Amino acid sequence: MRADHLLSNLHIAVTRPLDQAASLNVAITQHGGTAIAFPLLAIVALDDYQAFEQQLNRINTTDLAIFISSNAVDYAMPHLIKKFGKIPEHLKFAAIGHQTAKALAQYGVHEVLVPHTRFDSETLLALPELQDVSAKTIAIFRGVGGRELMAETLKARGADVYFAESYRRVNPQHNADLLAAQWRQNKLDAVIVTSSEAMRYLLQMAQHAEWLTHVTLCVNHERIAEQPRQLGLKVLVASAPGDEAMLQCLSQLVKHHD
Repeated sequence: MRADHLLSNLHIAVTRPLDQAASLNVAITQHGGTAIAFPLLAIVALDDYQAFEQQLNRINTTDLAIFISSNAVDYAMPHLIKKFGKIPEHLKFAAIGHQTAKALAQYGVHEVLVPHTRFDSETLLALPELQDVSAKTIAIFRGVGGRELMAETLKARGADVYFAESYRRVNPQHNADLLAAQWRQNKLDAVIVTSSEAMRYLLQMAQHAEWLTHVTLCVNHERIAEQPRQLGLKVLVASAPGDEAMLQCLSQLVKHHD
């Protein structure tokens, strides 16, 4: 990615977990913008893995393991490999996107069912391999809580579905004072939010704050745009997942900014 002025003089808060924000922060800087780290999600281990270990007992009779995120891979696979000594040969794998599939490859899983267009539950569920799942047992590896769509749809198609939850998400921020201060200094133009959960935290902490009505929220999925739009906030939706599309989305602000 070459350095240019695509995001010249823009100040952009990035709310992704710190490790997941790194590449985007670098890209923003390379394109002439200023990235402000404001993680609204942090991924942490569970206090107790007893329930998760019990779910792993079901792997021998499970046909398909679906991984919802690379975090699910990193927090679950070491337990799974330790328990079985290797990857169970009968088990098939699916991942919500290429990053998650890449994480599975690091643990030696190379045949993974992945959607090719958008990386979300809906696109994964649309794959032909997931249509006829009656009498199949499917494990969904994820963090504590989260969307029920995947499980409900597969159950409706006749599968026996269970969750294997191996991490939890917390909001590391106590308030949005940093963003308010940045805005007062004319140093906040946009906030990038790439999960519904992070959006919920942001709106909870900043509700009725003046700065929130002036900045643009840049999101990567229509679903994340719903709540802020209902509140009348300015929202832009990137055309695809990934950093490139998000940078293009942000670049629309430069014209208004000049």
